[in-house]
Amino acid sequence: MRRIKLFYGLFILLASQSVLAVSYPLPPEGSRLVGSVQVVTVPQGNTLPLEAFAAQYGQGLSNMLEANPGVDPFLPKAGSELIVPQQIILPDTVRQGIVVNVAEMRLYYYPKDSNTVEILPIGIGQAGRETPRNWVTAVERKQEGPTWSPTPNTRREYAKEGKTLPAMVPAGPDNPMGLYAIYIGKLYAIHGTNANFGIGLRVSQGCIRLRNDDIKYLFDNVPVGTRVQLIDQPVKATVEPDGSRWVEVHEPLSRNRAEFESTNKVPLPLTPALHAVIKGEGVDALRAAEVLERRSGMPVNISESAHSAGLSKERL
Repeated sequence: MRRIKLFYGLFILLASQSVLAVSYPLPPEGSRLVGSVQVVTVPQGNTLPLEAFAAQYGQGLSNMLEANPGVDPFLPKAGSELIVPQQIILPDTVRQGIVVNVAEMRLYYYPKDSNTVEILPIGIGQAGRETPRNWVTAVERKQEGPTWSPTPNTRREYAKEGKTLPAMVPAGPDNPMGLYAIYIGKLYAIHGTNANFGIGLRVSQGCIRLRNDDIKYLFDNVPVGTRVQLIDQPVKATVEPDGSRWVEVHEPLSRNRAEFESTNKVPLPLTPALHAVIKGEGVDALRAAEVLERRSGMPVNISESAHSAGLSKERL
């Protein structure tokens, strides 16, 4: 089930920041797997960047890049196929309020008494301005037409680029926070944007950035006092009720400047619980190793039964 809006073409979609936010029915008890992968074809004569397709299908740019290695983010090739990663393993945490998994750059909202989950792509803090991790807080207040007061350090950084920031940026279309803000804790906010890029990237000053239709939806539907949990789970794994074992691997966020600037992959944080799924009985060890190396950001069935059934490895 999805909240769907009509579009008159990708150009209008990109210009208006409209998105196809996805709402999933919660899976049965004992399951954490939702949705299904889509494959779309880039139309002939395409002149739009990957961001346009990401916005159309409710994805962040990083989600599309992980699922489609080698794609040109500036101009996907006409006639080529794009995988849209709309199958997802829910984070291993309480299904309540808002859950932000910074590693996969997704926000999960569990509306009270709805038996559904809304999954929205986000932008997060740039290196050195990290969005908090492993933090439980709550929605303190909401503000339509927020103002932005950049820190002195932020103003100095802008000045190095020849840009002058005032002490306070007034509300309006030029405000980087967009038109709506949901304040969590005392120092951070979930807010919109005045740009047509940055969702699925590390671009903010530490806050959580959403496309404008998505923040409007949250602003209208999330009550003050709602629980908010920020987690960092680049690897998610589940044993489903039928016994199948699934793993979803994202590229972890760099932990320091050296990792950020390195061309090497960031090591995966594999907990004992993850090891129990990945190395348990009935696992195709070779397939599991390939999934951990590939880091496609999509759930992959690593069960031996999946291999014997001849399931495709294209999504590794």
